[in-house]
Amino acid sequence: MASSANRRTAPAPAQAGSVAALAPPRVGEHIQRLRMERKLTLDDLSRAAGVSKSMLSEIERDKANPTIAVAWRLTNALGVSLDQLFAAQRAPETIAVSGPHEIPTLDGHEAKYQLRVWGPIELAGKFEWYELTLQPGGALTSNAHEPGTREHLTVLAGSIEIESAGETKRLKLADTARYQADVPHAIRNAGKAEAKALLVVIHG
Repeated sequence: MASSANRRTAPAPAQAGSVAALAPPRVGEHIQRLRMERKLTLDDLSRAAGVSKSMLSEIERDKANPTIAVAWRLTNALGVSLDQLFAAQRAPETIAVSGPHEIPTLDGHEAKYQLRVWGPIELAGKFEWYELTLQPGGALTSNAHEPGTREHLTVLAGSIEIESAGETKRLKLADTARYQADVPHAIRNAGKAEAKALLVVIHG
């Protein structure tokens, strides 16, 4: 007969607290905050992410948790990584580093441009900077931004044409243009090769 020391005891049932600890993270409030920071409506984010408006509303109200596929589409549309969405709140880093895959990119296929969003999320709508790439014949045309908004563009490669307030200027490599952006304006590739520029937007 086995001694009591050798007997195996069945594991105790999981406590309610343990089950709660394994519950999926509530990301709805975080998604809503990111959407509002970018001044996007539910319709805007729904279209950009390819997620139905009703599902997005349920997620934001924490009535439903997104699948990984849905979360991936939402984070791409919002310009954040899945890690950022699901990570627990941590103390701010002294030096925060973003890898190339974490930089959101906006493509205008028909307009032949690409914008890499270098500015941090918290400055969106205030102070933004981008790497703008224009293919030959490409253009980035914009409606008027808020009153007092100005743009600053430095040519990093090729040649670029700026149009603002009825005036047009052609820039060559290393030239910088500063101009009104509270009127309709356009940035065009003025050459036959790819053009690249640093674009800084300071909102009014």
